[in-house]
Amino acid sequence: MVKNLSLLGSTGSIGTQALSVVDNLGINVVSLTANKNIKLIEQQSRKFKPELVCIFDESLYKKLKLNLKDCFLRVVSGAEGLCEAASMGSADMVLNSLVGISGLLPTMCAIESGKDVALANKETLVAGGELVIEAAKKHDSRIFPVDSEHSAIFQCIQGNKSKQISKIILTASGGPFWGKSRKWLENATIEDALNHPNWKMGNKISIDSATMMNKGLELIEAVWLFDKSPNDVEIVVHPQSILHSAVKYIDNSIIAQLGFPDMRIPIQYALTYPDRVDSGAESLSLTKYSELNFYEPDHKTFKCINICRKAIDKGGLYPTIVNAANERAVELFLNGTIKFLDIEKCVLEAIKMQNVDNIISISSILQIDKKTRMFVDNYFNI
Repeated sequence: MVKNLSLLGSTGSIGTQALSVVDNLGINVVSLTANKNIKLIEQQSRKFKPELVCIFDESLYKKLKLNLKDCFLRVVSGAEGLCEAASMGSADMVLNSLVGISGLLPTMCAIESGKDVALANKETLVAGGELVIEAAKKHDSRIFPVDSEHSAIFQCIQGNKSKQISKIILTASGGPFWGKSRKWLENATIEDALNHPNWKMGNKISIDSATMMNKGLELIEAVWLFDKSPNDVEIVVHPQSILHSAVKYIDNSIIAQLGFPDMRIPIQYALTYPDRVDSGAESLSLTKYSELNFYEPDHKTFKCINICRKAIDKGGLYPTIVNAANERAVELFLNGTIKFLDIEKCVLEAIKMQNVDNIISISSILQIDKKTRMFVDNYFNI
């Protein structure tokens, strides 16, 4: 079990649940980071007493430092601060629960420092999967998936050989709009989209679930995590979110992981692997569920999955383009600038960009990310 943890994104949905797990397990927290939430990270810092605290928004650095002046810790800020938190010598593992492309550089810093990484930041692998996996191999760093679906797959492959895997079955809840028509989606509100039926998540991932972009991004993530082709990943809609994903083997047997929808289970497994301990999550009773349903995705209504398949098939920087366009479009939807279906429309247009440099490097990833965000703003005349 991990003894000393650096937690990136401690004030978000995954971060706060991770601290609940950490508290239960008695793991020492050596660093905490937040984007803007000074009040919460101050409370967390006083409880968990880390060595270092980072506030990403540099304009809030002086205020946080003043608030914590009576604590024996260092306060840092910005991207450099995140990377410092990710590469602390005293950490056994880095849990990255940051949102968006901002998670890429800290992940690389952690790996290059020889840390194991518990990864909840899917955009890291979507935008920079090739670099991240190569670096992990070079520095002998292990990546433990924290997403419920990828954790389920990871659990299902234990004790088996990769060459024996026939198919990865990635489940999707369908989000709050499963069964809705395109016409209905034209007027979907922010409140509607944030109202996920099964999971309590942050705003960005909740919108991604509503568009089903989340599942497209997870497909790309699975390709890198499990060294499979896009065609080896099958997506199945499972509205109850009880079966979190499964693996089909060459003998046509399927091994699945089931559990009550509670993120503490996959978070804890990443921290205690290969051991299991009581998570405090609700015990799943199969007799409470008279049926579990599984459906093929509705690609005509929800087009983001196939956009992501196209991006990973094209390879290079195209997944980065999809990720950046989606991130910016979700921001614009959440602030009321665009409509719900405009998200997928602009991502589809962004992937048509020409003259894309397919040389993969941190520099090229960040450059195309910036260029794509500008493209989205121009698309909506912002």
